[in-house]
Amino acid sequence: MKNLDGKVAIVTGAATGIGYGISKRLANDGANLVMVDLDASMMEQSASEIAARTQEVEISIGDVSDPKTAQEAVNKAITKWGKIDILINNAGIGGVNGNIWELDVEEMDRVYRTNLRGVFSFCHEVIPHMLEKDYGRIVNIASIAGKEGNPRMVPYSSTKAAVIGLTKSIGKELAGTGVLANCVTPAVVQTRILEEFTPEQVQYMVDRIPIGRTGEISEIAALVAWLSSNECSFSTGAVFDISGGRATY
Repeated sequence: MKNLDGKVAIVTGAATGIGYGISKRLANDGANLVMVDLDASMMEQSASEIAARTQEVEISIGDVSDPKTAQEAVNKAITKWGKIDILINNAGIGGVNGNIWELDVEEMDRVYRTNLRGVFSFCHEVIPHMLEKDYGRIVNIASIAGKEGNPRMVPYSSTKAAVIGLTKSIGKELAGTGVLANCVTPAVVQTRILEEFTPEQVQYMVDRIPIGRTGEISEIAALVAWLSSNECSFSTGAVFDISGGRATY
């Protein structure tokens, strides 16, 4: 019997990168999936690859900043399987590099809508269904930048800090129920989001990792899989660093 047999998971930003790696790992561990992404062509390809090898997969195409995307994903999970056991809020964008005085408020709004509002919307829609079953595992993907703050990355750093705060809040709100909420704070990982940063910015992030390398998607997925399982039973509202030693608190 696999660790997540019979579980139903929603994963956002699931077409590529960390989201795709997490989706593969959860499916390999026995979970059925609703994979959510804005990129329809990549989503179709990624979902087909997973469905061909492992569990049942539904797809939901949409922008996580629109609450209707969360509503559609939840409806698909409930219609197909009648429950939602796991929510992985992974979708995120890096934003434009620049000092705060060089950026306009519209850029802050753009990053906020994906990185924080999207997490809020999915938690808002999913948690009532988890409470109905008195079971759930929520894992929000934040960033080490949300703990330390990266220069020339104010929208990204601040919204990822907010994801940490959101996770701590809902962890306390749900304490005493069967629903646990935690977040993961990776250091830099080789994914498509790095294309949004300058080479100098990427090198700055790598140079601050004592282990001396970027993280691997499979390493992030392994931690998320544990947080999504029954084995995680006494952690909620917690922050799990996976930063190669970069984290200072």
